[in-house]
Amino acid sequence: MINKGAGIANGDIEQNQIDSQLSVLNAAYGSTPFVFTLAGVTRTTNATWYTMSPGSTVETQAKTALRRGGPGTLNLYSANPGGGLLGWATFPTDYSRSPSRDGVVVLYTSMPGGSAAPYNLGDTGTHEVGHWLGLFHTFQGGCTTTNDQVTDTPAERSAAYGCPTGRDSCSGKRYTGLDPNTNFMDYTDDACMDRFSLDQVTRMDSLHAQYRAVP
Repeated sequence: MINKGAGIANGDIEQNQIDSQLSVLNAAYGSTPFVFTLAGVTRTTNATWYTMSPGSTVETQAKTALRRGGPGTLNLYSANPGGGLLGWATFPTDYSRSPSRDGVVVLYTSMPGGSAAPYNLGDTGTHEVGHWLGLFHTFQGGCTTTNDQVTDTPAERSAAYGCPTGRDSCSGKRYTGLDPNTNFMDYTDDACMDRFSLDQVTRMDSLHAQYRAVP
């Protein structure tokens, strides 16, 4: 947990939020082979790292100093990147070339009980861990037959927001099914996300075994 000083307003989140985030992850991944356990918590006060951005030198510095464990260890960093960014993640295929950068970063106010409503129930963490396990957005590639590389998520032209119902952004004979707006890999509100598809689970399991499994 990276903060710029004491107190929740400075990103020094409470232990009960960390515990709740872990519960959210395990509930969301309950239909998958993945179970998350808390190995430890570090609290780091560093105003520069606190506002790190993806791909930056600062991100590299922070993660190089703070990362723990091997390829199968999820390092989840809370910070305050700004610019409306809720979080980001590295993919399994990134690990071998840059292991020190591996992990997930989330906006600290997106964790359960935070102030980033409607993204404050912990599913930013769920979404970013999905990337860490190899999933793309459901709208990846737009209206194409290969879109997110998962066969059982209907094609989706663009990200969905809020809690839409009946949205069909890729209508036509080549595409079947309404947009997967309740999927954790879309951009809908936390309260509207509740599932991974069967093929998404298969993809996560396969990529984890290929790139992250400890021999």
